[in-house]
Amino acid sequence: MLFFMNDYSEGAHEKVLEALIKTNMEQHVGYGVDDITSEAAMLIKKRINRLDADVHFLVTGTQTNTIAIAHFLRPYESVIATDLGHISVHETGAIEATGHKVIEMESKDGFLTPEMIDRAIAKHADEHWVLPKLVYISNATETGTIYTKSMLEDLRNTCDKYGLYLYLDGARLANALTCGDNDMTIEDVAKLTDAFTIGGTKNGILFGEALIILNNRLKECMRFSIKQRGGLLAKGRLLGVQFKALFEDDLYFEIAKHTNETAASLKNGIIELGYKFVANPSTNLIFVILPNEVHNELAKHCYYEAEHPYDESNMEARFVTSWATPKADVLELLRLLKELKNGGAISS
Repeated sequence: MLFFMNDYSEGAHEKVLEALIKTNMEQHVGYGVDDITSEAAMLIKKRINRLDADVHFLVTGTQTNTIAIAHFLRPYESVIATDLGHISVHETGAIEATGHKVIEMESKDGFLTPEMIDRAIAKHADEHWVLPKLVYISNATETGTIYTKSMLEDLRNTCDKYGLYLYLDGARLANALTCGDNDMTIEDVAKLTDAFTIGGTKNGILFGEALIILNNRLKECMRFSIKQRGGLLAKGRLLGVQFKALFEDDLYFEIAKHTNETAASLKNGIIELGYKFVANPSTNLIFVILPNEVHNELAKHCYYEAEHPYDESNMEARFVTSWATPKADVLELLRLLKELKNGGAISS
């Protein structure tokens, strides 16, 4: 069976594993105040050109988003996001469980726009509504699209107009920053947001996300919030070791380049075969419209997500490449899709 289900099923890049083995028998103080974790944080600060940033390492993306947003907001404040945002649909109401409403704005391509923020602000006009205070975006988005620098600048300006925080979920930030359509650097992200995350789970490490806080108003007592909500890992150095390996010699970006290269090969092959996309992908999330008969046969040979019918005759299928996807697997998937085109059958 081919595997294009997600980008986090493999273990970890060999350099990450080597770093974990090398430090395995070392003894360090706990809870992320060890020297290795401090070195990892400093590598990130230097890479984003923000030595004033606070860097916190957590285990999962949902945990990071939940703790960060709960810490940033007062009880009556809320989050503006798209209806496709990870916090909107894939975190089991985690943000709402902390007492903060997510104001969901309809989006076809995963993007949140200044106009959407304008509408959300206009609708929540007084104390009978929750008060919008934070804008949540993902880059790459949940549809595989990416924000350009000008789009992020427009969001920054809109947030400044209303006194909102801009928070960027970077679970797949490495993929966004290394794809061919990108015109932005990680330094730009650090300059234009109040806080953002650097995802490791989907980019070559066993587990881990880095929360980068840039706005001084959001920094105070963050470790108290992390501890209270179960995010302060006793063996915190395990996160530090992995992120240190990622940001030594820019491995973080090198890993993502392979992910995007295999995704680009898959995308171009799908275009040549005449299949259509739900949204034009820039990164490694590729949503393809498959006729039901193609999906039913392909699913016998390949793992991928196909949870939502596109219409009565077609299925919305999501193919994802990872940092470890063999190029041969991409070629084999394209072969299967070609044989199924126009009612063909798959040969062994």
